Amino acid sequence: MKVIAINGSPRKKWNTAQLLQQALKGAESVGAETEFINLYDLKYRGCISCFGCKRKDAVPCKCYIKDDLTSVLEKVHNAEALLLGSPIYFGDVTGQMRCFLERLSFPAMTYDDYGKQLYSGQINVAFFFTMNVDDEYAGMYKPVFENNTNLLKKFGGMTEYYLATDTLQFDDYSKFQTGQFDENAKRQRHEEQFPKDLQNAFEIGKRIAGK
Repeated sequence: MKVIAINGSPRKKWNTAQLLQQALKGAESVGAETEFINLYDLKYRGCISCFGCKRKDAVPCKCYIKDDLTSVLEKVHNAEALLLGSPIYFGDVTGQMRCFLERLSFPAMTYDDYGKQLYSGQINVAFFFTMNVDDEYAGMYKPVFENNTNLLKKFGGMTEYYLATDTLQFDDYSKFQTGQFDENAKRQRHEEQFPKDLQNAFEIGKRIAGK
């Protein structure tokens, strides 16, 4: 089984990336071949409404824009499982992740029948979201988590999401304008909860690769 992890965070070694890496380790534990991709390393844009994917002679699910995302989309189509990760910025996923989702999901639908599945295979999907707010506040964003995850149901596999909240944002809070946050509380939360989040990510990767 091939499992692709897509990091939609600009930070390559922080919370979102660590969750994805642990999920990949879980997938590897059951024999999966894995690959990790940072979206912020790539030069690309979102859907440009060229409608190349909607032409009657179009290859199903193919995005016809040529840029750094082209080969990534091909890798996703050839995988059996997809792990996505993004922090929540201004109420939604990052801009780079949104552009990725547009390019992946729009070609997988048809204006002839919204309910028709064009993708002939099956890709299991797990979406990891990270937020620096507490669980109660994060609960208001449940429709955001569900809407982004549901975009991937077009690929015929199981879909799920995991939310890590009240995350640690900095090594040294004193260097930034962070008066709204209690650094000691943040560090205690990180020490107590984040290892559990990482273990849960491992189990998700293991499960999604084992389906």
